[in-house]
Amino acid sequence: MSISLDKTFGLPARALELRAKRTELLASNIANADTPHYKARDFDFPNALHRAGADAATVRTTNTRHIKPAGMEVGYSTIQYRVPANPSLDGNTVELDRERARFSQNTLEYQAALQFLGARIRSLLGAVKGE
Repeated sequence: MSISLDKTFGLPARALELRAKRTELLASNIANADTPHYKARDFDFPNALHRAGADAATVRTTNTRHIKPAGMEVGYSTIQYRVPANPSLDGNTVELDRERARFSQNTLEYQAALQFLGARIRSLLGAVKGE
């Protein structure tokens, strides 16, 4: 009897991948906080995760020549521009305090996802060893 790694780690692994992509976007926003006309970008994580779970069995690309479904720039979500609460005079839409808060929360959730996957791996290892 074999264990399907896709079924075992599927959605948590995709959540970790989406968290990493979101970290990159938020870090880019923070790095460009002083760049004139820079537009802050992000994606809806809960929606992306839901779509990742729903589309996991239907959307597969096993070759680099396969056509990717439209509108999936970040895994299973479209990157969107953020509308600022307090727009700046130079056209930059990054609100540094809010971006830092989002970055911190995303980092904590990334670490939680890592711990969840680590616990699942330890559980499987315990089952294999008969513990």
